[in-house]
Order: sequence, then C-alpha cells, then structure tokens
Amino acid sequence: MIIETEQNLQMIAETAKDFAEKNIRPHIMEWDENQIFPVELFHRLGEMGFMGIVIPEEYGGSGLGYHEYVAILDEISQVDPSIGLSVAAHNSLCTNHIYEFGNPEQRNHWLPKLASGKAIGAWGLTEHNTGSDSGGMSTTAVKSGDDWIINGAKNFITHAISGDIAVVMTRTGEKGAKNNSTAFVLEKGMPGFGSGKKENKLGMRASETAELILDNVRVPDSHRLGEIGDGFKQAMKVLDGGRISIAALSLGIARGAYKAALKYAQERHQFGKAIANFQAINFMLADMATEIDAAELLIKRAATLKNAKQKMTREGAMAKLFASEACVRISNNAVQIFGGYGYTKDFPVEKFYRDSKLCTIGEGTSEIQRLVIGRSILG
Repeated sequence: MIIETEQNLQMIAETAKDFAEKNIRPHIMEWDENQIFPVELFHRLGEMGFMGIVIPEEYGGSGLGYHEYVAILDEISQVDPSIGLSVAAHNSLCTNHIYEFGNPEQRNHWLPKLASGKAIGAWGLTEHNTGSDSGGMSTTAVKSGDDWIINGAKNFITHAISGDIAVVMTRTGEKGAKNNSTAFVLEKGMPGFGSGKKENKLGMRASETAELILDNVRVPDSHRLGEIGDGFKQAMKVLDGGRISIAALSLGIARGAYKAALKYAQERHQFGKAIANFQAINFMLADMATEIDAAELLIKRAATLKNAKQKMTREGAMAKLFASEACVRISNNAVQIFGGYGYTKDFPVEKFYRDSKLCTIGEGTSEIQRLVIGRSILG
C-alpha cells in the first residue's frame, strides 16, 4: 500500500512538472517583467484538477490529500514560484475556507466553480493597519434586514483584481473584543465591491496582489460562513493549512535554486576543475541539500497530521518557519555560487532569490510562527 501510494504521488508530481515545463516555463520572464497575471493559465490548471486539489470529488474537486497538494506546489514552484503562490492562495485560503465552514448549499454553489478553475478565489484578512494584529480589523459588517452592509478595505490580497469569488473577514462586534469577526463570501459584480491599487513587488510578480475595496456592499445573510463572531477562529484554522502551502512553496523555491546551482557548479570550471569540487562550494551545496531534506520532512509531518484531521498548529508553524527561512538562505547561496552571472536575469537564481523573501512574510511572518511555536511549548 505504501509503495502504491508513493507511485501515485510520483505520478501526480510528474504530471505537475510536465504541465509547468510546457505551459509556464516559456513565459516566466515575460510575466515577471510585466507583472502579468495569466488568468487563462489558471483555467487550464483547473482542467488539470489543480485548483481544487483537496476538495472532495462531490464538489468538483480532485479529492486528493495534502501530500499530493505539497507535491503539486513543489513542482510548479520549482519552475515559477509566483504561479505556485497563486495556486496555493486559491486552494488553501478561499476554496478551503468555503469547504471547511460552508454549509452544504454554500459548498454546492461555490466550490464547483472554484475547483474547476472557472472562478478564481481571493481571501481578505489583512488591512492597512492590521497585519499580524488581524483581530483589530476596521472592515465592518452591519446587519440591515436580511442582509449585511460591508464597508472597509483589505490590502495585499492575492487575486484582488482578477478574482471572481472572495472570502472576506469583517468585524461584527466591538474592536478588540473576542469573537468580533464574521466571514462572508463576496462575488465580483456586487455593487460597491471592487479593487484598488496593484502592488509593484520585489518578487512573485506574476501573482496578482492588490487592494480590495468594500463600499456599502450589500451581502445576503446566505453568504455568511458559519456563525456570527466565528470569523477569526475560522481564519486561524484556515491559516494552519495555509502554512503547509507556504512551506511547500518554499520547498519548491529551495529545490529550484539548488538544482540550478548544482548544475552550474558542475559545469563551471575555474583553475582547471569544476567549482563544485572546491570545498567552499561543495560545503554550500551540502548545506543546501540538507536543509531541503529537513524542510521536506517537517512538511510531510504537518501534511500527515492534516490528512488525519489532527491538530497541527505547531507542526505547521514549524514547517512554514523552517522551510521559508531555508529557501531564503538557499536562494541566496545559489546566487553566490553563480557569482556575477547570478545577479543577472539570464539565469534563474536571481528570480528565486527575489521570490523567496515573500515566504517569510506571507500567511504569518517568521516572528508570528515563532510566537505560535513558543506558546505551544509553554502550553
């Protein structure tokens, strides 16, 4: 059974790799230089089953587990991390939030569109003045008859412009109070629901990031996810799975940078031999390979717990923290191994380096991960 599972996992990884090589690699620099979010690509990713990876087949998803999810993100991110980031955000945030906390009617209404890639998902938690302090959000939802009126803005939102469906966290109680947040599903076309400035970013430039604007948006109560006041608790549970996503994204970046550096070190000759044979370079490669394996094992542990529906807050935070910090170190060392060439856009490692930094910030900074881990240690 274990061998069969590993064979299936390998087959899924190969499918993702083949898709990325054919459909993503030829466009990497064009999309990066011009900050193009390739909407049509995500429709094709949906046809491959990569936009509803862990969603059950009854809702139009692929019905796979988190090990398969990690393998797909890993392979895509080895080619272009920005596409991996968008796949992760769509799957683990918007789509997963509706699956985890939506009622059967809500699941049947929205999940088939999202899982097929016909609709692209966004997820709104962060605001201009509330990043890690998401409990102090300013976006409000006020009851009005059978509807809610939502006002506010969210920033650094993946797919804020191109997204068709968004899960948005709002404040339905006093600022700073417990259980003061409620989640709603918003759809493109709702009056007052729009987008603002697109961010001009260091890396992950083909993954669209912009502001969500909510100006007196009237939302039916049927769009509310779960109970009033449960939004923050829901968001924290969603972010547990999201940490696996960012860890898998980090793993792909690290592996992509390492493979490029290893190949170059074996081909580049100085003083009559390949630079991979110099101890300084050889030790760097050894450290890179070790950190990749360590990150992968931490991610597998978190994914196993997630598949078993067991608590994995601490394990997810550890995987995200280690993998994200490691991918920055590894991509930095990859640039160093390439030397001057690594600083140019003619080789892939400069992009891995730029893309890597987001992983230590998105879905909870490294400092927040340490806080989560520290609290779990102290009980």
